[in-house]
Amino acid sequence: MAILEFNGLSKFFGGVKAVDGFSYYVPEGNLNAIIGPNGAGKTTIFNLITGVYAPTDGDITFHGESLIGKKAHEIASIGIARTFQNIRLFPEFSVLDNVRTAAHQRADYSVLEGLFPTRRRKKQEQELTDYAYKLLELVDLADRAKELSKNLPYGHQRRLEIARALALEPKLLLLDEPAAGMNPDETADLMEFIQQIKEKFNLTILLIEHHMEVVMGLCDDIVVIDFGKTISRGTPDEVQSDPLVIEAYLGVGEDEA
Repeated sequence: MAILEFNGLSKFFGGVKAVDGFSYYVPEGNLNAIIGPNGAGKTTIFNLITGVYAPTDGDITFHGESLIGKKAHEIASIGIARTFQNIRLFPEFSVLDNVRTAAHQRADYSVLEGLFPTRRRKKQEQELTDYAYKLLELVDLADRAKELSKNLPYGHQRRLEIARALALEPKLLLLDEPAAGMNPDETADLMEFIQQIKEKFNLTILLIEHHMEVVMGLCDDIVVIDFGKTISRGTPDEVQSDPLVIEAYLGVGEDEA
């Protein structure tokens, strides 16, 4: 059963067709990928899912409900969270407060209670703190909870960003190039970590990634786009042997043209 479905999705910026008639679905519980060369339209698709952009044409549905016209916070509240190609933490916040900020959607005290230190508010704030610590333990950052997030090594910042996304309690997690800038050891650790959180939180994951070892080692299904159009879809074995995919990534030599 599809948790996320694209139907003829297009996004044009003037005369540039960033996404052109994209149709695809992600089954619930899968770990799927969108891949393609730089500028293919991958991050634009994520921005369309999360309400950053409105599509020029087509539809996106989540659990059968259209996302078109919903604001970013509404989309997050129904169970979709994301990370970004360029890490977007609150650099002057502590590691703990980065996660606590996202976890505040779990609180249900009133605006008035938020202005005063009521017993109910104090209880919920402590629960949020405990929950944030549990997520930091999961990503091996609990011992750095009081540090400013900007002082973390790059790989740890990536883990913190994922922990913050998990604090939103998503059903669908969008990962935009999570292995970008990582060395081989960090990449291997990340792959294991993604598999662990998928199973622990019963997540469906859709990722964008240029590291083919990550894509081929983790994904159930892959869709490949180039210049906004789908050129291939299938299992990792099917996609990596597709001549159109090889050409899109590697180019065609003059003797082969």
